[in-house]
Amino acid sequence: MKVFKFGGASVNSVERIQNLASIVRLYERERLVIIISAMGKTTNALEKVAEAFFEGKQEEALQLFNTVKQHHITTAKYLLVTRFNECLAQLTDFFTEIEWLLHDKPVREYDYYYDQVVCVGELLSTSIISHYLNEKGIANEWLDVRDLVRTDNNFRDAGIDWSITTQRIHSALDGWKDAELQKNPVNPDIAPSIFITQGFIGATADNESTTLGREGSDYTAAVFANVLDAESLSIWKDVEGVMNADPKEFAEAQLIAELSFTEVIEMAYYGAQVIHPKTIKPLQNKKIPLYVKCFLDPSLPGTVIHQKTSKDHPPIFVIKQHQALIHLNSQDFSFVGEEPMSRLYQLFGKLKIKPNLIQTGAISVQICLDDRPQKIEQVAVQAGDIFDVQVEKGLSLLTIRHYNEAVLEKLVKGKNVVLTQQTKETVQVLFR
Repeated sequence: MKVFKFGGASVNSVERIQNLASIVRLYERERLVIIISAMGKTTNALEKVAEAFFEGKQEEALQLFNTVKQHHITTAKYLLVTRFNECLAQLTDFFTEIEWLLHDKPVREYDYYYDQVVCVGELLSTSIISHYLNEKGIANEWLDVRDLVRTDNNFRDAGIDWSITTQRIHSALDGWKDAELQKNPVNPDIAPSIFITQGFIGATADNESTTLGREGSDYTAAVFANVLDAESLSIWKDVEGVMNADPKEFAEAQLIAELSFTEVIEMAYYGAQVIHPKTIKPLQNKKIPLYVKCFLDPSLPGTVIHQKTSKDHPPIFVIKQHQALIHLNSQDFSFVGEEPMSRLYQLFGKLKIKPNLIQTGAISVQICLDDRPQKIEQVAVQAGDIFDVQVEKGLSLLTIRHYNEAVLEKLVKGKNVVLTQQTKETVQVLFR
């Protein structure tokens, strides 16, 4: 059994959804679980809906959501003939779920409403694609992942309850193992089993929708692969495989054919967008190889990520935009020692924050974070009990793995460098 994951770029048009079908057809005698993201820029569009709603702009939120609705209905019209009405009925249920919410007034925190609105993107895309595959003779069953992936209520970055999630996934896919035991490879009449479900989202014990963090579809796919002891996980992207840099930022980006789990977890930790930071652990724990494949040309070998040690990597570049630097200075000129640092890390844990860079001095601490205004304000206010606080925004963080001095000098030339942190393998440069 294999797990596939298709990201938003692979389903952002009628032509690309048709291409997805051609890829799945190559494997239709396999047993597959297929995880699919929201179409194209749908998540971004839904974020704007959530923002307008939370700001009290109900009419604007409804208008923005109507644009999302019409886009999906139009896509379904172009793709479907015999199954269009059935698909539209399912889509309408999801539309109604969001519109009911948008007619209310916000009484809870923003992150809660973000998850209730944004999760619909994956539900819409998978509904359309499942109906399209069935219409094209690729039999599949659609599953609502909110019925399978149980999470806590840390909205926008929910943690998974592995025990309940494992039980529910096995229950939903019950019969697969029996079918595998009865499988006769010489009998072409035995139908394969294909399940379509969503990445990125889950639900609490109270059936409130949650999201697993941006790009969390990769993580969802890894969770399914782990729970089902999959043969492999393949993530289908619009690049040849894992590159040593974002091709949109670096014209000379090159393919890395083979990577170890260790190297990829380091890349993910520093913010490389190719693989979600939480994706690797469920795969490494069961030694399940991860293939990063190109949906534009499935014949390309792509990148394999596995247990074996990989060597001789080119420099690997990661740039994170929209960074904030929090300057914390001792209030009474005393050393920043064990007690204030302990309280600071407790604050990070309480607010569910992962700093991208920390640099300490005798009487100061500097912390680089993604610029999420509400989180930044919470840190600044609560850290103000023990530090004098200043916040600097509009920064970028460059990380280079396997760097050399020539590469580093070239990339920071002309930049107004704020902080540098350097080890034998990795250098990080924060600049204006």
